[in-house]
Amino acid sequence: MRHEYKHRINYEDYLVIKSRLQAIAKPDPHAGKEGRYLIHSLYFDNLSDKALREKLDGVADREKFRIRYYNDDTDYIRLEKKSKIHGLCEKRSAPLSKEETIWICNGDIEFMLASNRPLLQELYAKMKHQLLRPKVIVDYEREPYVYGPGNVRVTFDSNIRTGLYHNRLFEGPFYTAPAENDCIILEVKYDAFLPEIIEKAVRVPNRQAAAFSKYAACRIYG
Repeated sequence: MRHEYKHRINYEDYLVIKSRLQAIAKPDPHAGKEGRYLIHSLYFDNLSDKALREKLDGVADREKFRIRYYNDDTDYIRLEKKSKIHGLCEKRSAPLSKEETIWICNGDIEFMLASNRPLLQELYAKMKHQLLRPKVIVDYEREPYVYGPGNVRVTFDSNIRTGLYHNRLFEGPFYTAPAENDCIILEVKYDAFLPEIIEKAVRVPNRQAAAFSKYAACRIYG
């Protein structure tokens, strides 16, 4: 279980915070030479938009499923379940192949019932009984920094785009549209404590934690 806070910042804030972080934290080694990577996610919801409504209504305990991969690497695809429990975040994941991902997107889900991956079995049950379905594609760029004490991870997410009326990964071509213009999301994640040096580094006057959801923002078109 981890703490997670989000702040919506502008470009000037980003430059200030980034300069502070570069003095005390390290770029995430997974980010590559340019310090960024692309995140592609497919989010699930049911026919009554339960995940979306619970997020917008601020329900304390909630969950959502997504399939995620990075850059264009289809050798590393994950099914993830992210839960919010009493203000803390928990994430469980399981590997998926590209072929399995396509099956799920097409509604061919019987293979999950016999899987030895419990998370796939859980998604199968909820697709069967709660009518959970692929809902929207969310793409964005992430610039991550890490700090050892507290297992801190600070990220800047930008260029948030949504699959325009499209909810199937690897079936194209399809087009994406901006979900938020000139929007940068600062996320701070940590375990038991947030070191003071990081708390001061990410502090910006007149910015407060906000319940921003990239999934909710990308539902702008439906």
